[in-house]
This record gives sequence, structure tokens and C-alpha cells, in this order.
Amino acid sequence: MTFSAIIPGSEISSMVKISIENPMKPMPFSQIRLFPEKIQSKKISNSSSRQPLFLAKDYWRSNSDPLSVFNFEQYMTEKARQVNKALFESIPLKYPEQIHEAMRYSLLAGGKRIRPILCIASCELVGGDEKLAMPMACAVEMIHTMTLIHDDLPCMDNDDLRRGKPTNHKVFGEDTAILAGDALLSLAFEHVAERTRNVLPEKVVRAIAELGSAVGSKGLVGGQFVDLQSEGKEVSLKDLEYIHLHKTAKLLEASVVCGAIIGGGNDADIERVRKYARSIGLLFQVVDDILDVTKSSEELGKTAGKDLESDKATYPKLMGLENAKKFASELLVRAIDQLGYFDPEKAAPLYNLAKFIFYRDN
Repeated sequence: MTFSAIIPGSEISSMVKISIENPMKPMPFSQIRLFPEKIQSKKISNSSSRQPLFLAKDYWRSNSDPLSVFNFEQYMTEKARQVNKALFESIPLKYPEQIHEAMRYSLLAGGKRIRPILCIASCELVGGDEKLAMPMACAVEMIHTMTLIHDDLPCMDNDDLRRGKPTNHKVFGEDTAILAGDALLSLAFEHVAERTRNVLPEKVVRAIAELGSAVGSKGLVGGQFVDLQSEGKEVSLKDLEYIHLHKTAKLLEASVVCGAIIGGGNDADIERVRKYARSIGLLFQVVDDILDVTKSSEELGKTAGKDLESDKATYPKLMGLENAKKFASELLVRAIDQLGYFDPEKAAPLYNLAKFIFYRDN
């Protein structure tokens, strides 16, 4: 079965047929057809008026295209290895040992490292490299880990399991968990300011401001607050989008935008990756909502069915499961269209990361 997704409200209106027989079922990346039949090699202009090289509405057939031969698994494995190494070194065990143990327990607990890898990939997209982006990539993961520690607290989502392990407060106690999250948040900004090298100071300041705005009351804190206030109440789709654009998408957006700033992207490039990131950020939450009602706790590595139990507003609840899957497909297309303005080889990691978010099963 297929449906036609018309994507309004972006620079490109596009129609694409995507199978929804089982949209959330993982499939080999080589089977996904969302890119052009052939991508012409041409010089990439930095002009804000340049036309896209490819659109998600087109299809490819040639295995010689750079996007189709990109080894995504190898890229993710190598980048995650480098991120984990940098994170391990970022918090040495020293006095007071227990607070640093609590910070390291959650920060080094595994995970897909999507946010730091998005930061690095965005930096590379605009001409930067991994070394430039790594301090910011680590900072984003520190903040993400802080949100997980705090979200799991009894006064918030009250979860006992995270990434297949007992949550931080279950191991160290609520008081230490709160302090560990606070320490990770402050360390994130210190880490960027101290460790970033060979980047103009004004770009570092701009990136720090972007990251800060994503965390506070105008970002994920605001989204989390509205989410908590909405439990057990009637919530509209508009309200739900506000919650998830702020609670989830804002930090993903900051990951990508900060990478592009650090990498030297111009304003037009930064705006395009922002639109890409906003779409995949919302996509991440829509998929999360779907997985919460279709997977077990063992498969997810966290407690399944929590949203249903607490009567939270979710996309499957408000739209129905099938319509939520369709909306996820629309968001994937919207994100991919923004990458059409960049060098396909450099865009390949972000393209595949969008697909990875769409097809993930935990």
C-alpha cells in the first residue's frame, strides 16, 4: 500500500509515494528510494538562491551515486566510537567521587549517540571536520543525558529503566541524581568554551547561545513543563506539536545548527539545516510515540506503555496509529528535501541519519 504525501509550508512542495504497509519495520537502507535517479556532479554554490540538486520526490536507480554507496553503519560506528572516547575523557573520577560516578553512569551508559553524530555530520556538511565539532558534540550529549536523568525522576516521568539499566536515581538516590544532572548541564557549556579550538570566538559564542536557548524555558524545559501540565487533560494536535518541537526537537535542532555554525556555514546553510533538524526532531518524537505502543520494554530498553498508563497525549492517541505513521513519513520527506541544496557526498550522513530515525525500533 502507498500514500502520496504532499509537503506544504517548505521551500519545496513535493509529492512522494511511500509504502506504509509497515512503515516502522526496519529495512535495508539500499531498499529505500527517496532520492533522484541520477545526481549530477556540479560545483556547489553558497548562494542562498541556489536550486536543489535533488528532491525527495525523485527516485534513484544507479548504485554509483554517492548517497546509495555510503556506508552508514561504518560511519555511525566510527563516529560513536570517537564520541564515546571523548565523553569518557570529559569526566575523570575525582573527589567527590560519587557525584562523578553518577554523572559517568548515565553519560557512558550507551545509546545511539544520534545528537552528537548529527552535530559532527552537520559540521562536515558545511566544510568543517570532526575535531572542530567534538566539544560541541559532547556538550549536546551531556545535556541530553541530563534531561534523561531528570525525566526519569519520580516527580517527573517516574521511570525505573533507561537504556536497559536502572535509572540514575534508582542507583544513586534522587538527591544525587538531581545534582548529577545539574553538573552535566553546567559542564556542557564549560566544555564547549574550554575545548573548542580553531573556531572564531564569535562563532563559538553564537553556538553557545543557540545551545542555551534550546535548553531553557523557550526550549526543552518549556516543552517538558507543558507536557507535564497536559497529563490527563484534552490536548489538541497544535498543543502536542508545541510540546514535542520544544521538548524533543529543540535539542536535536541545536545539535545540527551548532555543528553548522562551528563548521563555518553561512546563514542560508544554517537555516536549511535548521529546517532539516526541526523535521527530524519532530520525527524522532512521533516514532518514539509509535514505539511506545508497539514494542515491549525489553525491545525498547525502557518502560513501554508509560504514555498510555499516564494518559499522556501522543500522536497515536490523537491521530490514530496509522495516521501517525503517515505523518512520520511526511516529516522524513520534508527533512530530506532540505539536504538537496548541499553536496550529495557531504549530505549522505544526514540523509541516512534521517532514515535511521524513521526506521529505528528502539
